[in-house]
Amino acid sequence: MPTVVLMDVSLSMTRPVSLDGVEEYQRKNLAAHGLTMLFEHMATNYKLEFTALVAFSSLWELMVPFTRDYNTLQEALSSMEDYDKTCLEAALQGVNNIVQQEWGVSCPCQIVLVTDGALGIGRGSLRHSLATLRQRGDDKKFPLPFPFPSKLYIMCIASQEELQSTDALDLLEQLITLNGNEGHIFTVEGPLCLKNVQSMFGKLIDQAYSPFHAVLRCGHLASDVQVFPRPEPVVTDEDVDPIQKNVSSELDIVGFVEIADISSPPVLSRHLVLPIAVNKEGDEVGTGITEDTEDDSSANQIAGKSPNFCVLLHGSLKVEGMVAMVQLGPDWYGMLYSQADSKKKSNLMMSLFEPGPQPLPWLGKVALLGPISDAKENPYADDDSKSPFPLQPKNKRSYAQNVTVWIKPSGLQTDVQKILRNARKLPEKTQTFYKELNRLRKAALAFGFLELLKGVAELLERECTLLPDTAHPDAAFQLSHAAQQLKLASTGDSQYAAFHQNIMPLPTDFSGSSGDRI
Repeated sequence: MPTVVLMDVSLSMTRPVSLDGVEEYQRKNLAAHGLTMLFEHMATNYKLEFTALVAFSSLWELMVPFTRDYNTLQEALSSMEDYDKTCLEAALQGVNNIVQQEWGVSCPCQIVLVTDGALGIGRGSLRHSLATLRQRGDDKKFPLPFPFPSKLYIMCIASQEELQSTDALDLLEQLITLNGNEGHIFTVEGPLCLKNVQSMFGKLIDQAYSPFHAVLRCGHLASDVQVFPRPEPVVTDEDVDPIQKNVSSELDIVGFVEIADISSPPVLSRHLVLPIAVNKEGDEVGTGITEDTEDDSSANQIAGKSPNFCVLLHGSLKVEGMVAMVQLGPDWYGMLYSQADSKKKSNLMMSLFEPGPQPLPWLGKVALLGPISDAKENPYADDDSKSPFPLQPKNKRSYAQNVTVWIKPSGLQTDVQKILRNARKLPEKTQTFYKELNRLRKAALAFGFLELLKGVAELLERECTLLPDTAHPDAAFQLSHAAQQLKLASTGDSQYAAFHQNIMPLPTDFSGSSGDRI
């Protein structure tokens, strides 16, 4: 999940702050101190995170494109210059452009906005931008909400009381609301000082950048792993009884399935699974990420020399062409598999399914799956092309019924001609005539194709007038009755009732015909 850091470099950030009455700092110095703390944490615990740095005032500038080199980010942070007034809308539009060019609209992104709460004056200020939201055309829309999934974290180098006195807090809360309530506003508690700013950025780290550690188990084998990026909670049954589900820190492998059987399932998110090296005292040393730094040399040596179940699992899945089904929590499953970034490099990945006991319909309930050895006979029968999946449902699904589809004019013409053919063979084809008539009528009502019902009614009336003298009298009655019912179905408030009721044949008292007393 890439991160964009938006740094306010307007003149208001140069306001001095007295620390302990001895030394004066500017607010931009406090902001730089907090971001340095964030970058140091990410360099140690979030090495795979891509981060970009953007400076803004009335204009915006991409100081550092997305990178994992946090030394470059800190150098750019220390070399920023001061500019004019704040224009937050332009900066957010810049973030929109940068993320879409690099990642598209499907990749989730986190935006860290660092400002002092002075949101500009006049045209271009945040107050003016929010006041004109409803007066804009499609070509000048406000950048929020972003077209990509995002979380907006606003780091205010000011106290909550200071923000409330200028109504800046209300304006910033509107930004979070526009972003779908995805994000949070952090303010300095107590006086402005390095310690309190450090505490504020510590809260951001705990909420958004704390690594997710878990234990991956398979029988008696286990491995300490880090899942990156951190799995987000999932809310189920949002309309009835919202329940938040979190990925457990105990990841249990419940079985293995061939890649051909798992196919390409729908997933919520994808994550890297990295082994964590642990020394003899049980303290975490590092992950299996290789970096060209001296500080990580001991960690890499321990990770490379110590037997690790995570490494064994990755190699086995890659060689055997299988995936491991892993339980993430009660009635929640995912899968572990090997994914190749290139011809020489591959990683152990974990994808999360939708919560529920049956995330993939063609596999059935995961809890009911078992090993092949428990089956009476091998379902594959030594034939790789034969598979016991997909499982056939016990009950016939509604979508398995025949439906009426009119993609081309020829399909509609065929259905109408079928009704007319049966109409000319009344009363012998009475049942078939009404069956086809009701099928076409129900489809026309579902599509809102009321003109079709009127047209078919006119065709039936025409057929009634063209009946020969030798025709059975019941045929004229049935055709007139059907035409009248079609006209009623296409008018007024009777459409809903007509959709749920079929046209029944008209009862007649003619003797010697197949249409008697239907």
